[in-house]
Amino acid sequence: MLSFILKFLLTAVLVYGLSRVLPGVVLGGVGSAAILIVVLGILNAIVKPILSLLSLPITILTLGLFALVINVIIIKLADYLMSSFDVHGFLNALLFSLGLTVVNAVVGAVLD
Repeated sequence: MLSFILKFLLTAVLVYGLSRVLPGVVLGGVGSAAILIVVLGILNAIVKPILSLLSLPITILTLGLFALVINVIIIKLADYLMSSFDVHGFLNALLFSLGLTVVNAVVGAVLD
């Protein structure tokens, strides 16, 4: 349980730092980053499997690169749902998505 809380808090702080580094991403604070982590978790659990299933032919044709577009759609949905999170444009959402992937990998590697 302590490991889960530590991962959650560390990910929230690093996501806030990521939003400070990327110019097209605006996040209200560390508290907003924690809420963003929860919102992204819910969207990844509910919406992403549906989108992945519907876009399976395109994903196969593009050799998996369309999965990046699905990640951008999830980020933009979180942007739409949260007033304290704003991503300007497709490219910034793609960079944020890639950065979030790296953050999750680093946190997972350090704490596991």
